[in-house]
Amino acid sequence: MTDVLGWRKIFAVLGPSTNTIVQPDMEALRPAGVTNAYRDIYVENAQALSDASFMAGTAKIGDGLSDALRTAMTCNPDYLVLGISAISFAGGKAGCDRMVGEIEAMTGLRISVGSRALVAALQAYGGIRKVAFVSPYYPAANADVRGFLSDYGFETVRDIPLRRSSWTDIAQTPEDLLRRTLRDLYSDDVDAICQVGTNMSMMRLAAEAESWLGKPVIAINAATYWHALRVNGIKDRLEGYGRLFTDF
Repeated sequence: MTDVLGWRKIFAVLGPSTNTIVQPDMEALRPAGVTNAYRDIYVENAQALSDASFMAGTAKIGDGLSDALRTAMTCNPDYLVLGISAISFAGGKAGCDRMVGEIEAMTGLRISVGSRALVAALQAYGGIRKVAFVSPYYPAANADVRGFLSDYGFETVRDIPLRRSSWTDIAQTPEDLLRRTLRDLYSDDVDAICQVGTNMSMMRLAAEAESWLGKPVIAINAATYWHALRVNGIKDRLEGYGRLFTDF
């Protein structure tokens, strides 16, 4: 028997309980025959964040992942999608490989995570070595992103941590701030611009910015869902979300 709505694939999408962006973002990208079973990772809404409290908060989210995975597995999904990017960059390539290995051993399923998906997206565009990125993070978490990208041979020319004040404040990041930040990141010596932080809505802006910046602009939620689809052999093209969904 086949799920009547998820006749191609059932994705279990996991994100922090404070995250209000991942679920609608990934629903917007979902093709017919694929369903997204969204499952919360419980976390308190951390306030007045700093380098130390941001890193401690992301560690708590990682601690809650196992419980969310157990809940997700009850719907008998075909594939897993992780809707939090910070923990996937921690510890570089080795740290991500370890986390993914533990998840796959626990569930018997494969998973798309933001850090690996971002690398796959950069590789799909081709010819990219120097990047810049924006995050809602604090500097310590941006250092994790730089380290992860370096492990795959990408040089970070510049990065901007927006230092949002709480988990839910990330979802309230104004678009005009993101537009200014993209222009601040732009330079001739940058091959691509990326956005990390899954609770910061930037898929549509990133797609638009590719036209006025003339460079690849990759939003983490778009990259993660694109990766999940392509790994599962789903090649549907989608307009309005950048070259990832139209060209690759």
